Amino acid sequence: MSYIIGENILAVSAIVFFLAWLGFWIDNNRLGKVTSGVVWIITIGIIFSNFHLTPFESPVYDVIDKYLVITAIPLLLFKANLRKIFRDSGRVMITLIIAALGVISGVIIGYMVLDLGEIGPKVAGVYTAGYIGGAMNFFAVSKSVGMTPTEFSAAIGASSFVSVIGLLLLAALPSIGIVKRNFPSRIMDEANVSGENNDNKKSAVSEIKLAHMTGALSLSFSICLFSEYISNLIGLSQFNILFVTLFTVTIANLLPAQLGKLKGEYELGMVFMYLFFAMVGLKTNMTTFFDHALILFVYGMMIIIIQFVVVLTAARVFKIDLAEAITGSGAAIVGPAVTAAVVSSKGWPTMVTPAIMTGIFGYVVANFIGVALTTLLS
Repeated sequence: MSYIIGENILAVSAIVFFLAWLGFWIDNNRLGKVTSGVVWIITIGIIFSNFHLTPFESPVYDVIDKYLVITAIPLLLFKANLRKIFRDSGRVMITLIIAALGVISGVIIGYMVLDLGEIGPKVAGVYTAGYIGGAMNFFAVSKSVGMTPTEFSAAIGASSFVSVIGLLLLAALPSIGIVKRNFPSRIMDEANVSGENNDNKKSAVSEIKLAHMTGALSLSFSICLFSEYISNLIGLSQFNILFVTLFTVTIANLLPAQLGKLKGEYELGMVFMYLFFAMVGLKTNMTTFFDHALILFVYGMMIIIIQFVVVLTAARVFKIDLAEAITGSGAAIVGPAVTAAVVSSKGWPTMVTPAIMTGIFGYVVANFIGVALTTLLS
């Protein structure tokens, strides 16, 4: 019996929103440069529930799991204008495709080599989606393949540490002697000459407009409602999230000018996602978590290492600039925002827009690839 019972809606809601706030706070402070706020949200949530401060089950969790998180997907994809993505991504899009192939290769090789148990096909699909797209894709595919909260927590917990290591490797690659000698980079040479490492940073302040946010919410709920109706109608309700993704991307490309003007919808989607991560931590049983976490960490590291090998080999063969290779690889592993921050800190201003555009494209395609791979391995 927990100190806070599941039916105490206000108390449970306060805990969930506190954890979400803590995650955002960590992401925007020095600690967030070392580890993701998501890791802290889930870890502290696990501590709260397993030490019986909070319940494992609550109607609050049910609302988040059933309604809020699926609503976040359209909010995060409303600006997925494919024409703009392909126009602005340049050669980095080629690198992203190579990186995605590297992820798929790593997923399959690791699946064949390691004993992942019954959750193997689920984890393969979820890791494929997460390392081609991002946390949103990680969640979406986990729902489509029927992962339990505990399985999800173990998977994303192990994956988060892998992503941190991957990020550190990405940041270190340009400084490694053997890499610099074998992978020439015009972009890096120009950055070193100009010394503009920090001159191109711009402080981004999110603009919030209530009319935009409520309109985006209305459209998002409508898309989810329509997707649920269609998926049930044709007997594919388990793939409802894929229909949400498809319909959202279709609308985003039919109305790019209108949706491109929205302010605050992405931030709102991120709030919903962080509420979901808090719920996952609070619902996780530590015993089952540790049964899976170590082997999943090894699996994730295999995927990342194989992806790096594939990308660097392709860069060598096809003479891809090292900065472009790192940008495409990073857009797959850690997503557009973090990759844009990395390339900006390196003094590669021409790589910022491709990092964002290719990362968004990863969001678009990752759900379909992840579900397809789980289906194949099952």
